Amino acid sequence: MPVAYARFLIGRQRSYRADRQLGWSLAFVAGAINAGGFLAVGQYTSHVTGAVSSAVDHLVLGDIGLAVTSFAAVMAFLLGAMTCAIMVNYARRRDLTSEYALPLLLESLLILAFGLTGARLAHSRALLLPVTVALLSFLMGLQNAMVTKLSERVIRTTHMTGIVTDLGIELGKLVYWNRRREGLPPVLADRERIRVLGGLLLAFAVGGLTGAFGFKHIGYGFSVPIALVLAVLALVPAIDDARRLTAR
Repeated sequence: MPVAYARFLIGRQRSYRADRQLGWSLAFVAGAINAGGFLAVGQYTSHVTGAVSSAVDHLVLGDIGLAVTSFAAVMAFLLGAMTCAIMVNYARRRDLTSEYALPLLLESLLILAFGLTGARLAHSRALLLPVTVALLSFLMGLQNAMVTKLSERVIRTTHMTGIVTDLGIELGKLVYWNRRREGLPPVLADRERIRVLGGLLLAFAVGGLTGAFGFKHIGYGFSVPIALVLAVLALVPAIDDARRLTAR
Protein backbone atom coordinates (compact mmCIF):
# COMPACT_ATOMS: atom_id res chain seq x y z
CA MET A 1 0.00 0.00 0.00
CA PRO A 2 1.52 3.36 -0.99
CA VAL A 3 2.91 5.37 1.89
CA ALA A 4 1.22 8.55 0.65
CA TYR A 5 -2.18 6.87 0.74
CA ALA A 6 -1.63 5.66 4.30
CA ARG A 7 -0.81 9.24 5.36
CA PHE A 8 -3.93 10.47 3.55
CA LEU A 9 -6.18 7.85 5.10
CA ILE A 10 -5.07 7.90 8.73
CA GLY A 11 -2.97 11.06 9.08
CA ARG A 12 -3.75 13.97 11.39
CA GLN A 13 -4.88 16.27 8.55
CA ARG A 14 -8.43 15.15 7.83
CA SER A 15 -10.68 15.55 4.81
CA TYR A 16 -14.21 14.38 4.12
CA ARG A 17 -12.90 12.04 1.44
CA ALA A 18 -10.38 10.47 3.81
CA ASP A 19 -12.99 10.08 6.57
CA ARG A 20 -15.38 8.43 4.13
CA GLN A 21 -12.84 5.93 2.82
CA LEU A 22 -11.50 5.11 6.28
CA GLY A 23 -15.05 4.72 7.57
CA TRP A 24 -15.90 2.23 4.83
CA SER A 25 -12.69 0.28 5.48
CA LEU A 26 -13.23 0.07 9.23
CA ALA A 27 -16.91 -0.82 8.82
CA PHE A 28 -15.72 -3.81 6.78
CA VAL A 29 -13.27 -4.74 9.55
CA ALA A 30 -15.95 -4.38 12.23
CA GLY A 31 -18.37 -6.55 10.28
CA ALA A 32 -15.74 -9.24 9.73
CA ILE A 33 -14.56 -9.35 13.34
CA ASN A 34 -18.11 -9.20 14.68
CA ALA A 35 -19.19 -12.15 12.55
CA GLY A 36 -16.03 -14.13 13.31
CA GLY A 37 -16.44 -13.44 17.00
CA PHE A 38 -20.02 -14.68 16.91
CA LEU A 39 -18.97 -17.96 15.31
CA ALA A 40 -16.22 -18.28 17.92
CA VAL A 41 -18.23 -17.63 21.09
CA GLY A 42 -21.85 -17.26 19.96
CA GLN A 43 -22.08 -13.58 20.91
CA TYR A 44 -21.91 -10.33 18.96
CA THR A 45 -19.52 -7.78 20.43
CA SER A 46 -19.96 -4.64 18.33
CA HIS A 47 -23.11 -3.18 19.89
CA VAL A 48 -23.64 -2.32 23.53
CA THR A 49 -27.46 -2.41 23.37
CA GLY A 50 -27.54 -6.17 22.87
CA ALA A 51 -24.95 -6.71 25.59
CA VAL A 52 -26.97 -4.72 28.14
CA SER A 53 -30.17 -6.58 27.21
CA SER A 54 -28.34 -9.90 27.41
CA ALA A 55 -26.92 -9.04 30.84
CA VAL A 56 -30.29 -8.22 32.38
CA ASP A 57 -32.00 -11.20 30.69
CA HIS A 58 -29.41 -13.65 32.02
CA LEU A 59 -29.61 -12.01 35.44
CA VAL A 60 -33.38 -12.48 35.63
CA LEU A 61 -33.05 -16.07 34.41
CA GLY A 62 -30.50 -16.76 37.13
CA ASP A 63 -27.55 -17.41 34.80
CA ILE A 64 -25.06 -15.29 36.71
CA GLY A 65 -22.04 -16.41 34.69
CA LEU A 66 -23.45 -15.25 31.35
CA ALA A 67 -24.82 -12.08 32.97
CA VAL A 68 -21.33 -11.22 34.22
CA THR A 69 -19.85 -11.96 30.78
CA SER A 70 -22.34 -9.63 29.08
CA PHE A 71 -21.77 -6.90 31.64
CA ALA A 72 -18.01 -7.32 31.19
CA ALA A 73 -18.52 -6.77 27.44
CA VAL A 74 -20.17 -3.41 28.16
CA MET A 75 -17.34 -2.37 30.46
CA ALA A 76 -14.73 -3.53 27.93
CA PHE A 77 -16.38 -1.44 25.19
CA LEU A 78 -16.36 1.54 27.56
CA LEU A 79 -12.69 1.02 28.43
CA GLY A 80 -11.86 0.76 24.73
CA ALA A 81 -13.47 4.14 24.05
CA MET A 82 -11.70 5.64 27.07
CA THR A 83 -8.35 4.26 25.91
CA CYS A 84 -8.84 5.81 22.48
CA ALA A 85 -9.59 9.21 24.01
CA ILE A 86 -6.48 9.01 26.19
CA MET A 87 -4.25 8.01 23.26
CA VAL A 88 -5.60 10.71 20.93
CA ASN A 89 -5.34 13.46 23.56
CA TYR A 90 -1.83 12.31 24.49
CA ALA A 91 -0.73 12.54 20.86
CA ARG A 92 -2.37 15.95 20.40
CA ARG A 93 -0.64 17.40 23.44
CA ARG A 94 2.68 16.28 21.99
CA ASP A 95 1.89 17.43 18.46
CA LEU A 96 2.15 13.94 16.97
CA THR A 97 0.85 13.16 13.50
CA SER A 98 -0.09 9.66 14.64
CA GLU A 99 -2.94 10.72 16.94
CA TYR A 100 -5.40 8.49 15.06
CA ALA A 101 -2.83 5.94 13.96
CA LEU A 102 -1.97 4.92 17.53
CA PRO A 103 -5.47 3.58 18.38
CA LEU A 104 -5.58 1.86 15.00
CA LEU A 105 -2.21 0.24 15.70
CA LEU A 106 -3.48 -0.99 19.05
CA GLU A 107 -6.60 -2.35 17.35
CA SER A 108 -4.48 -4.26 14.85
CA LEU A 109 -2.49 -5.83 17.70
CA LEU A 110 -5.68 -6.89 19.46
CA ILE A 111 -7.08 -8.45 16.28
CA LEU A 112 -3.78 -10.24 15.81
CA ALA A 113 -3.99 -11.51 19.41
CA PHE A 114 -7.51 -12.80 18.68
CA GLY A 115 -6.27 -14.64 15.62
CA LEU A 116 -3.15 -16.13 17.20
CA THR A 117 -4.45 -17.09 20.63
CA GLY A 118 -8.06 -18.01 19.86
CA ALA A 119 -7.22 -21.48 18.64
CA ARG A 120 -5.25 -22.18 21.82
CA LEU A 121 -8.16 -21.11 24.00
CA ALA A 122 -10.74 -23.01 21.97
CA HIS A 123 -10.27 -26.20 23.99
CA SER A 124 -11.33 -24.37 27.17
CA ARG A 125 -14.79 -22.90 26.62
CA ALA A 126 -14.94 -21.49 30.14
CA LEU A 127 -11.84 -19.37 29.44
CA LEU A 128 -12.50 -18.67 25.74
CA LEU A 129 -15.88 -17.00 26.19
CA PRO A 130 -15.03 -14.20 28.66
CA VAL A 131 -11.58 -13.50 27.23
CA THR A 132 -12.77 -13.29 23.61
CA VAL A 133 -15.86 -11.25 24.43
CA ALA A 134 -13.84 -8.76 26.49
CA LEU A 135 -11.09 -8.52 23.86
CA LEU A 136 -13.42 -7.95 20.91
CA SER A 137 -15.67 -5.55 22.82
CA PHE A 138 -12.63 -3.51 23.86
CA LEU A 139 -11.35 -3.19 20.29
CA MET A 140 -14.83 -2.32 19.01
CA GLY A 141 -15.08 0.48 21.55
CA LEU A 142 -11.59 1.61 20.61
CA GLN A 143 -12.41 1.69 16.89
CA ASN A 144 -15.78 3.36 17.28
CA ALA A 145 -14.33 6.11 19.46
CA MET A 146 -11.46 6.70 17.05
CA VAL A 147 -13.71 7.08 14.00
CA THR A 148 -16.14 9.21 16.00
CA LYS A 149 -13.38 11.62 17.00
CA LEU A 150 -11.72 11.96 13.62
CA SER A 151 -15.02 12.43 11.76
CA GLU A 152 -16.42 14.78 14.44
CA ARG A 153 -19.26 12.38 15.29
CA VAL A 154 -20.41 11.99 11.68
CA ILE A 155 -19.35 8.36 11.04
CA ARG A 156 -19.90 5.19 13.08
CA THR A 157 -18.51 1.82 12.02
CA THR A 158 -19.18 -0.84 14.65
CA HIS A 159 -22.99 -0.79 14.83
CA MET A 160 -25.55 -0.06 12.14
CA THR A 161 -28.64 1.09 14.07
CA GLY A 162 -27.82 4.79 13.76
CA ILE A 163 -26.56 4.31 10.21
CA VAL A 164 -29.81 2.67 9.07
CA THR A 165 -31.87 5.31 10.92
CA ASP A 166 -30.03 8.20 9.26
CA LEU A 167 -30.19 6.44 5.90
CA GLY A 168 -33.94 5.99 6.29
CA ILE A 169 -34.36 9.69 7.08
CA GLU A 170 -32.44 10.74 3.98
CA LEU A 171 -34.28 8.24 1.76
CA GLY A 172 -37.55 9.57 3.14
CA LYS A 173 -36.51 13.04 2.05
CA LEU A 174 -35.50 11.68 -1.35
CA VAL A 175 -38.91 10.17 -2.13
CA TYR A 176 -40.93 12.93 -0.49
CA TRP A 177 -43.15 14.80 -2.92
CA ASN A 178 -42.30 18.49 -2.79
CA ARG A 179 -45.33 20.66 -3.32
CA ARG A 180 -44.58 24.31 -3.73
CA ARG A 181 -45.85 26.31 -0.82
CA GLU A 182 -45.12 29.98 -0.44
CA GLY A 183 -42.62 30.72 2.31
CA LEU A 184 -41.58 27.08 2.84
CA PRO A 185 -38.30 25.62 1.51
CA PRO A 186 -38.41 22.30 -0.37
CA VAL A 187 -37.44 19.10 1.44
CA LEU A 188 -34.14 17.99 -0.10
CA ALA A 189 -32.17 14.83 0.58
CA ASP A 190 -28.41 14.89 1.10
CA ARG A 191 -27.37 12.54 -1.70
CA GLU A 192 -23.72 12.46 -0.63
CA ARG A 193 -24.78 11.45 2.88
CA ILE A 194 -26.92 8.68 1.40
CA ARG A 195 -23.84 7.45 -0.45
CA VAL A 196 -21.70 7.47 2.68
CA LEU A 197 -24.32 5.79 4.87
CA GLY A 198 -25.15 3.23 2.21
CA GLY A 199 -21.44 2.52 1.80
CA LEU A 200 -21.02 1.97 5.55
CA LEU A 201 -23.95 -0.44 5.66
CA LEU A 202 -22.74 -2.32 2.60
CA ALA A 203 -19.14 -2.49 3.90
CA PHE A 204 -20.31 -3.85 7.26
CA ALA A 205 -22.47 -6.48 5.54
CA VAL A 206 -19.70 -7.55 3.16
CA GLY A 207 -17.28 -7.63 6.08
CA GLY A 208 -19.68 -9.83 8.02
CA LEU A 209 -20.00 -12.20 5.08
CA THR A 210 -16.22 -12.30 4.68
CA GLY A 211 -15.65 -12.86 8.39
CA ALA A 212 -18.22 -15.64 8.64
CA PHE A 213 -16.86 -17.37 5.55
CA GLY A 214 -13.26 -16.90 6.68
CA PHE A 215 -13.82 -18.19 10.20
CA LYS A 216 -15.82 -21.18 8.93
CA HIS A 217 -13.14 -22.28 6.46
CA ILE A 218 -9.91 -20.91 7.98
CA GLY A 219 -10.63 -20.46 11.66
CA TYR A 220 -9.08 -17.80 13.85
CA GLY A 221 -6.33 -17.25 11.30
CA PHE A 222 -8.76 -15.33 9.05
CA SER A 223 -8.18 -12.26 11.25
CA VAL A 224 -4.41 -12.17 10.78
CA PRO A 225 -4.43 -10.53 7.29
CA ILE A 226 -6.92 -7.93 8.55
CA ALA A 227 -4.62 -7.10 11.46
CA LEU A 228 -1.59 -6.79 9.18
CA VAL A 229 -3.34 -4.38 6.80
CA LEU A 230 -4.42 -2.14 9.70
CA ALA A 231 -0.91 -2.28 11.14
CA VAL A 232 0.64 -1.18 7.82
CA LEU A 233 -1.75 1.77 7.67
CA ALA A 234 -1.04 2.82 11.24
CA LEU A 235 2.73 2.37 11.12
CA VAL A 236 3.30 5.05 8.47
CA PRO A 237 2.30 8.05 10.66
CA ALA A 238 3.91 6.39 13.69
CA ILE A 239 7.22 6.02 11.83
CA ASP A 240 6.96 9.62 10.65
CA ASP A 241 6.67 10.75 14.27
CA ALA A 242 9.58 8.55 15.35
CA ARG A 243 11.80 10.02 12.65
CA ARG A 244 10.79 13.58 13.51
CA LEU A 245 11.45 13.06 17.21
CA THR A 246 14.79 11.40 16.52
CA ALA A 247 15.87 14.32 14.33
CA ARG A 248 15.28 16.87 17.11
